[in-house]
Amino acid sequence: MQPPPEMASLPVVALDKVEAMRKGIAHLFAVGDTTLDEPHQGFVRYRGRFLSDPADCFDELRAVFEAEGFTPTIREEENGRIAIIALPQLFNPPASDWRINLALFIATVLATLATGSFYNAETADQAFQIWRGWPFSLSIMLILGAHELGHYFAARYHKVAVTLPYFIPLPIISPIGTMGAVIRLKAPIKNKRALFDIGVAGPIAGLVFAVPLLLYGLATSELGPISPEGLLEGNSIFYYFAKFAIFGQFLPNETADVYLNQVAWAGWVGLLVTALNLMPVGQLDGGHIIYSLIGERAKQLFTPVIAILGALTLASFFIDNTFTWGIWVLLLFFFGRAHAEP
Repeated sequence: MQPPPEMASLPVVALDKVEAMRKGIAHLFAVGDTTLDEPHQGFVRYRGRFLSDPADCFDELRAVFEAEGFTPTIREEENGRIAIIALPQLFNPPASDWRINLALFIATVLATLATGSFYNAETADQAFQIWRGWPFSLSIMLILGAHELGHYFAARYHKVAVTLPYFIPLPIISPIGTMGAVIRLKAPIKNKRALFDIGVAGPIAGLVFAVPLLLYGLATSELGPISPEGLLEGNSIFYYFAKFAIFGQFLPNETADVYLNQVAWAGWVGLLVTALNLMPVGQLDGGHIIYSLIGERAKQLFTPVIAILGALTLASFFIDNTFTWGIWVLLLFFFGRAHAEP
């Protein structure tokens, strides 16, 4: 971990602050040794053992450090010893500009309306009547919005400073009119329990909407003969059996397939987005979840995941002449190495 530039010339911390913090946490953490300027100048490291569950007492512990102008983080060292690292910085992020979130939300609604109107349009006039895309837009925005608000409310529950969701409109280029949505952490996550809860809350909340929307969409979609010009969506195990439950046959078969309406298409996209987000790497939800469970060992999963996606890229290129998985390889190669460390 490299210190931020503004910390590069920090003075050595005053000993009275070091002692005040040690005494303030004595009923929560039994300090075995104290080291100044470790791991960087101006930092303080306390090593020892917790007397209470760190997840239960962290807010009280943090208040002690913040009273002296420090922010605590908990680390498990290679020898298994527990260390509290006091960063000589308080995180008091300014309020976000909600107008940006609102503008992006409106732009994404318009982009998904346009995408929905093009989907299944029978004439050029219908394609440009964007209000016809409301079933798709409403469905996909419910799924994406629930996903991000799941993260948001879990973060608020754990008193982690985060932004409101930033929706990302991407009309024309994206087949769903958007690149999804993100929330941004404005301060470190306090512990692994919070990291797990924040990471898992999004996919669960998204699936609460994606699954019933998919089932309703399938029930209101029509079967028809397979067309060589149609777009064949992929089958997950759940999607495969969902179609069997609705239509009483495995689809596609030799003669027929289901032609997804706008709601079913949004539900299918919701399942895909959730599955991709659960890949156990980097800043994806799956990366947060796996890091909260196994710590630094999670970084060892990066190479196998990239290798599997690389194999999928080659297979899809030779079979269907598509390079979709290659985009994920590139994104994760450059942005999938860093984890959110509590």
